[in-house]
Amino acid sequence: MELVAILGEDKETWGQVTGLINNEDWEKIILIKTKSATSYLSPKKSDSIIIDSSKPLTEMIDFLLKELKGKFLGFEAHLSMASGNGKEHMALISALMKVPLGVRLAAFTKKGVEIIN
Repeated sequence: MELVAILGEDKETWGQVTGLINNEDWEKIILIKTKSATSYLSPKKSDSIIIDSSKPLTEMIDFLLKELKGKFLGFEAHLSMASGNGKEHMALISALMKVPLGVRLAAFTKKGVEIIN
């Protein structure tokens, strides 16, 4: 299982990502960080991609597609969008679809890691 998670300016949501990372044995973790989230330190080994949210949406998509292509072991990954904003989410989903990669939405809840789709 692989995890892709976005980390935005909203630091109060970073705990959601940490919960996902800590409570599952991920084969690979890819963190998409905004410039304001570069201070986030993953509790487990991960790859980080820094995005510039001030760029136009299409530029963000092209950048993410270039960075994400070839990084996945399989054809599906778990995705956390608990952090970040709509523009960042749209760019990430679009890039993942173009990789192409299927996604399962993952959330950390009181029950642990749950797949919500």
